[in-house]
Amino acid sequence: MATNTHEELDTLEQKLRQRVNMSANPLETNPAITLPHGNIPNTPLASSTIAFILGGTFAFGLYTAVNDISSTSRWLTYQLGSFISAWAFFHWAEFAVTAGWNFEKCSVDSYLLDNGLMYHIANGTALVEYLISRYFIPSSKSWPYISQIGIVMVIAGQLLRSTAMIHASTNFSHTVAFRKRDAHRLVTDGVYGWFRHPSYAGFYYWALGTQLILQNPVTFVIFSILLWRFFYYRTRAEESALVKFFGNEYINYRRRVGTKIPFVP
Repeated sequence: MATNTHEELDTLEQKLRQRVNMSANPLETNPAITLPHGNIPNTPLASSTIAFILGGTFAFGLYTAVNDISSTSRWLTYQLGSFISAWAFFHWAEFAVTAGWNFEKCSVDSYLLDNGLMYHIANGTALVEYLISRYFIPSSKSWPYISQIGIVMVIAGQLLRSTAMIHASTNFSHTVAFRKRDAHRLVTDGVYGWFRHPSYAGFYYWALGTQLILQNPVTFVIFSILLWRFFYYRTRAEESALVKFFGNEYINYRRRVGTKIPFVP
């Protein structure tokens, strides 16, 4: 009887050690701050699969953008390829930067693919407008300088957002924090000395740039309105919390540095 009891205890101890080792595995992304939504499995397999798909999508889009094979396939234009590659790189970069500089908040949700239904509807609408206008009014997509301006905006917006996330490091969060952590500090230097919300400004110009690439006048206007509305109310909520966290230090910073997003003071 005693022998069996010892064997059971040894087995239980081995299982507990296995669980501890699994939780300490550097490949596991179990954020200490915000739990994942749960719609996508938060496992290394799911993350590697998403990264593989995004990488393949980016490569396909970049190849299409560089080679412009619309002569053999009317739909695979440099505009569509640029949009696809920008979209894939953005989602990969969100996870990569979080994993590299903000690991305590990293999970499969850091890809921002589970970013709300409206986000996917907006991107789907952009593709529908492009394909319909490309089919019925192909001349509406024949202004290369507009797409070139869009490419510049996308690259600049991506660089601004990723730089902001890297510079803020663990002080950055994909969700608004309403409770101050002990390690949370107010970042006002670097890119934050030029933009009060550089990650928001980066995404704003990145998103509008994608619509210039596609030369989508309707979706460009829709994106402009929706993004303004989203960031206007989000910054109001976030800054209310930041004033509680940092008091006059944040109030003075807010007076000194603007958002650089139109109509978002």
